[in-house]
Amino acid sequence: MASLRGIVLICIAFSVLTLMSAFVKALGDSVPTGQIVFFRAFLSLPIITLWLWARGDLQNGLHVENWKSHALRGLVGTTAMGLGFTAITLLPLAEVQAIRFATPIFLVIFAALFLGEVFRFVRLAAVLIGLVGVIVIVAPEFETGSLDNVALIGAGLALASAALAAMAQTLIKAMSGTERSEAIAFYFLSTAAACSLLTLPFGWVWPTPQEALLLAACGVFGAIGQVLLTMSYKYADASDLAPFSYISMLWAVMIGFVWFGEIPRPATFAGAALIIASGVVIVWRERRLAKGATARRKLRAKGMY
Repeated sequence: MASLRGIVLICIAFSVLTLMSAFVKALGDSVPTGQIVFFRAFLSLPIITLWLWARGDLQNGLHVENWKSHALRGLVGTTAMGLGFTAITLLPLAEVQAIRFATPIFLVIFAALFLGEVFRFVRLAAVLIGLVGVIVIVAPEFETGSLDNVALIGAGLALASAALAAMAQTLIKAMSGTERSEAIAFYFLSTAAACSLLTLPFGWVWPTPQEALLLAACGVFGAIGQVLLTMSYKYADASDLAPFSYISMLWAVMIGFVWFGEIPRPATFAGAALIIASGVVIVWRERRLAKGATARRKLRAKGMY
């Protein structure tokens, strides 16, 4: 059973991160996406640095064994963030959040393709169910019959962001044997801040006081959410905590309705239900396999297997 402390931390983390997405959406009509990515990443760096310093773990926490892996993970993650932020400005918050839930589905596919993990029947069935959920959400965007439809473009960007986020997680899994999660997060944000500066010639704006406050909030809330997420995994296994990430859907619906007057379509709820069911099955299966592997190791250690 997951530790109660871990559950509380991850619920707060995803609530904070969903609120950060709302700040991004509020800025989307007036501030370029590249500028939002910069402030989200750059202002998070001091907070994570202070967190590591307070733990007395600054030197070890930022130690790197393989710079190339960090660079690749940073580039993939930065692209995923940029596409995701753009999608938020084009679609209702709940719809983007629902499509983002496809990340674990892509993760299973990429882990099989690039890490050699076995693609068993249960995983395959869960992936297919999740993909059907994505189709259910995106299908109404084709009703206009126009590839220029803004909502259709937004859905495509959200799906691409989910796929790239899964690729970033695949890279993290490959790096986990030598690199610390704190270092991975810090250098990802450093890469995002540096890369987003390349968009400076394409129309950054001088923010109003309200926009400046929202930009600062993106960085602060993003860092707090990231720190709380990292802390939650110290008190419980990732497979135990994964289902609680779906609280972000509830927050996305409520914030979208109260702040932006968005009412999710029935297709969004139906597709999200299928994707969430797919994710729960994947997590359940991963947990079963992990327990089986642990039991076999114990039996081998006793000479009984």
